[in-house]
Amino acid sequence: MAAIAVLQLDFVNVLLPAHFLILWSRLGPYDRSRFEHFLYDSGEHTEQWAHEASIVASSDWPLLAHRRREFQQWKNSPLNQLPDRDAYLDNILGLIEEQGGTTSNDLPAVAGPRRKPGDWHRSIPRWAIEYHFGTGNLAVRRRLKNFQRVYDLAERIIDECHRSACIEKADAERELLRKASSSLGIATSHDLADYYRMSNRDALPRIEELVEEGALARVAVEGWSQIGYLASGAVLPRRIPGASLLSPFDPVVWFRPRALRLFDFDYRIEIYVPEAKRRWGYYVLPFRHGDAIAARVDLKADRKTSELLVQNAYLERAADSGDTVDALVRELRSLAAWLKLDRVTIRKANAFAKTLARSL
Repeated sequence: MAAIAVLQLDFVNVLLPAHFLILWSRLGPYDRSRFEHFLYDSGEHTEQWAHEASIVASSDWPLLAHRRREFQQWKNSPLNQLPDRDAYLDNILGLIEEQGGTTSNDLPAVAGPRRKPGDWHRSIPRWAIEYHFGTGNLAVRRRLKNFQRVYDLAERIIDECHRSACIEKADAERELLRKASSSLGIATSHDLADYYRMSNRDALPRIEELVEEGALARVAVEGWSQIGYLASGAVLPRRIPGASLLSPFDPVVWFRPRALRLFDFDYRIEIYVPEAKRRWGYYVLPFRHGDAIAARVDLKADRKTSELLVQNAYLERAADSGDTVDALVRELRSLAAWLKLDRVTIRKANAFAKTLARSL
């Protein structure tokens, strides 16, 4: 966790929730229940809005305080249409103070305005409880098996030393960018800013301060049109061995311009693209082999038939088919075993997928 600093949460479960895959890509098979216990029961980590909804170190709580202070309810929130909005929000806090760990389903139902087509479906209590999470009144105690958040007062979850720490916005942003640079190694200003979802405009002055401090060095990178920033502790490995399937929300590829710049890998997750317009598939994972993205595979865990389904697979232009197939087969088998699926089944949709099937 310390190496990436931010673990983006995503609970689309066509394969498995994406944040579990991010760790598997680095660690290989691990005990998920033990990992969740570490996240939610150790006191060392907490959920916050960071890159998106993310797990961060509890010690980062004061670095994100300016975000919580500036948090605004969405314009289309039905809370804004309640005549007694503030009183209702205060009442929600009172209920949670009294009863402890609470989900939005545990709160009394409230009639709200009629939903319009396209509105995001949330109950009034859920809007309220997520508002208090965004402002820092509440924190996440744990996740249920259905991934629903259990909230409690932040003062019961976050240590007082973190809650009482006061860090000015500029200082906090500089520290967040320092963390981003440590995780990325080498990056453009846009790469650094995106790591914690800052604007490039806000990030640039803080980046210059890190350059003056010696924490970053400006460098020219072959093929980059933008200035590169090299973290002072970055180490260039002689080689990058191994292979791994990457989550669509992995820091290696989550900022698409960086993935294109580093790997010549044009990537877009197509979950929300109409099926007829998808180029690659519904849930496509990049496959890293050595220091390159060698392939992409559209995966699904079919738990009824106990199969890891490869809906399709595509070889990247510069990749060697033989080496890639051997490495990808090993990773697919390892992933299936970890997910307790009996077999890997490849839909023979194109030449590369057929080659994979023969190898299996």
